[in-house]
Amino acid sequence: MAEGGVGTCPQVFVVDSQANYVSVPDIKKSRWAGVGHKFLLLLLGLTVLGLVVEGYLIYNLYKKMEAFSLCMSHPLCQNLSKASGQQGSTIMSLVAPKESNEIPTARSHLEQVQQRPFAQLTGSSSPVGKNSVVQWVYKGGETTTYNMDYKDGRLLVREEGHYYLYSKVTLNAAEECSLIQHKVMKDTKAYDQSIELMKSKSFRCWTPKPSSAKSSSARGQPLEGDDLWNSFLAGIFHLQSGDEIFVTLDDIQKIRPGTTDNFMGAFMISP
Repeated sequence: MAEGGVGTCPQVFVVDSQANYVSVPDIKKSRWAGVGHKFLLLLLGLTVLGLVVEGYLIYNLYKKMEAFSLCMSHPLCQNLSKASGQQGSTIMSLVAPKESNEIPTARSHLEQVQQRPFAQLTGSSSPVGKNSVVQWVYKGGETTTYNMDYKDGRLLVREEGHYYLYSKVTLNAAEECSLIQHKVMKDTKAYDQSIELMKSKSFRCWTPKPSSAKSSSARGQPLEGDDLWNSFLAGIFHLQSGDEIFVTLDDIQKIRPGTTDNFMGAFMISP
């Protein structure tokens, strides 16, 4: 202490070791942690959804390939493919499917083909009809009709569309020379007279057979003295509901009766 003066008192600092410290939570950090957790859950959900969609697409592709294989093994599908290839671009334009927003499959196409109208008629034991119209068997045996009707030698069309028509007849020309005409005709509401769709014309004369020819009627072969001639007609035509399709034959008395010698048919190839 200095002489003659008063000494300065030292400053005293007191530290309270019992004081409580209040910690401030890190609000910003916890908030970002919650957002990151939600983002991870979203990514996980999108991943699972992508796997489900991919599995569905693979399954759908597998079913389409299976349906396509089924169609290619079906005889009707194969026959339609061959017929379209032989007829060329004209038939392809007729059988082309209508525009649609739906994706076509081989199975649905095959089902549509199976549901289209068709008919197969065979020769009758009494084939001679009025006005030279050939009569047919339309029930039993190898005959069949679907969504088409038959009356007095005529096929009645129910649904409008493009149809493949065909007819075969067999005649016995073992007589004097004559002109034979085989026709496929159509009656429609738009005209008062029949319309000629197809025609085969032939001038036939009897050709005597050698005397050594043997009769083989029991085996289905022509008898001695027969001079058989056959005609086949086929084509594609647009038919309307209510149209009638029939076959006429000049000198119809010369037709050779039989279920295998004569037949007529039709089936829709495109609505």
